[in-house]
Amino acid sequence: MPAPPVHAWLAPARLAVAALVAVALCFSGYRAANDPTGVLNFFGYFTNLGNLAGLAVLGYGGWAGLTGRRPVPDEVRGAVVLYLAITGLAFGTLLATYPEQLVLPWVGDVLHRVMPVLVLADWLVDPPVRRVRPVVVLGWLGFPLLYLAYVLLRGHAVDWYPYPFLDPRLHGGYRRVAGACFLMAVAFLLVGAAVAAVGNALADRRDARGGAFPRGRHARARTS
Repeated sequence: MPAPPVHAWLAPARLAVAALVAVALCFSGYRAANDPTGVLNFFGYFTNLGNLAGLAVLGYGGWAGLTGRRPVPDEVRGAVVLYLAITGLAFGTLLATYPEQLVLPWVGDVLHRVMPVLVLADWLVDPPVRRVRPVVVLGWLGFPLLYLAYVLLRGHAVDWYPYPFLDPRLHGGYRRVAGACFLMAVAFLLVGAAVAAVGNALADRRDARGGAFPRGRHARARTS
């Protein structure tokens, strides 16, 4: 039975979202460049890094969908969904009332609320071609761990931390930071497992209805 075609609107929708987040990041970066914290601190925020990754994935994914190129690997897409989901959750639970937000309100909404929802919707509409294995989910934790090490080492060197829960100068010191890091690691693992499980379930349902979507010129047959 022939595989059903991919949604015709998905590629231009991805490009439109990529353009939106690009504009938001430009506004945020411009304000950072005119702030005493400097441009380097702009790249110290996990929010900005996650949104840059989302911009790349959706931008290339939209272009590939229009031109028939090889699609973005599902392992990469899933990682971006995880990072932006954590961005949205952390903002909603820990940072929404943080007094030192340096971005315009609409920029903050795009980066912290809109993008996490839209990349998750993209994952649900176009689930993975192959099942996401547990080892892949563990691999997704590599970047956050590297980011954490970078932030703590650079923070110790320049006396600046992007988020209050990573700042050992505040009450509780490194003991509080260690507790926050442990909770964040658990959150990354649980949310990553949920992202993979939902994607796998939707892909299985799609296969049962007649096969995987051909997502590009080099689309591969789905295997279990």
